[in-house]
Amino acid sequence: MYSHPHTPDLRHHGDAEVRDEKLVDLAVNVRADTPPDWLRERVAASLTGLAAYPDGRAARAAVAERHGLPAARVLLTAGAAEAFVLLARALPVRRPVVVHPQFTEPEAALRDAGHEVHRVLLRAEDGFRLDPAAVPEDADLVVVGNPTNPTSVLHPAAVLAELARPWRTLVVDEAFLDAVPGEREALAGRTDVPGLVVLRSLTKTWGLAGLRIGYVLADPGTVAALERAQPLWPVSTPALAAAEACMSREALAEAAEAARQVALDREHLLAGLAEFDEVTTVPGAEGPFVLIRIEGADAVRERLRTLGFAARRGDTFPGLGHQWLRLAVRDRVTTNRFLLALDQALVMAGGR
Repeated sequence: MYSHPHTPDLRHHGDAEVRDEKLVDLAVNVRADTPPDWLRERVAASLTGLAAYPDGRAARAAVAERHGLPAARVLLTAGAAEAFVLLARALPVRRPVVVHPQFTEPEAALRDAGHEVHRVLLRAEDGFRLDPAAVPEDADLVVVGNPTNPTSVLHPAAVLAELARPWRTLVVDEAFLDAVPGEREALAGRTDVPGLVVLRSLTKTWGLAGLRIGYVLADPGTVAALERAQPLWPVSTPALAAAEACMSREALAEAAEAARQVALDREHLLAGLAEFDEVTTVPGAEGPFVLIRIEGADAVRERLRTLGFAARRGDTFPGLGHQWLRLAVRDRVTTNRFLLALDQALVMAGGR
């Protein structure tokens, strides 16, 4: 479906749901109990070098090696959010298209840069699955998430590759792909897809949202254009140390194990949600979060807050409405407590 409707609050993010309150956080998609001790120690050790300007060469080389790419195809950024701003400002974009519902920052960055953004809205009736034919042929920039936040849908790599055109920049936000076992359907590391730009974040799996570190994988020309738009020394020394550490063989093995655990914990959450007649879940969730539909979700969310749980409202995502909530996957004990609270919240909100 192709449309250009009213703009919701694109600047609302999950951290606003938990700020200044002591709530169990199901609103932010950062893995709980992170960063691990070994990563904290690596970051802390980097503080002795703060007198020198940041040198990103080692971290850039580590990211390149991890994906089997030359360093000229890698750009380190202050989180994936900076990458969206760079793409919006540095590329000669005429007709940008954002596939929704998804993370709202790409559209916000494009609008801030003066672009008129066109939307392709995926439908709940289709399971929020992407039909490449829905993307206008004249779009010269297309942005899509995989797995998509907030739907948790993992689009096949082959379907995404169908969006590629010689004249088009295809931006695939893979911020959550390292939470998918085996990183199935990843495009990171691919050099055979024309115009492909892949964004990765280290903030989700490793709990580094406060450090701001991510990276772009693209052809050398695009990387150079984005780099020219960056300020000098855009990534701090501690963030560079974290990036290099997270590319090690041991770190990748730990991330793979975390992804397997997330999949098990997600199935436990989905099984519990299936017990509620009032709750509909988006099928085929593959990310570290699930999207659910409840009539009267606003009231349920407020009741959950009184019971100590924060859920992410869905109405700020284009293509969703007030009946949607996004829930981060947590460990089984936390999930069991949440399911009890949800049962109470549904009663309090008049849902049962």
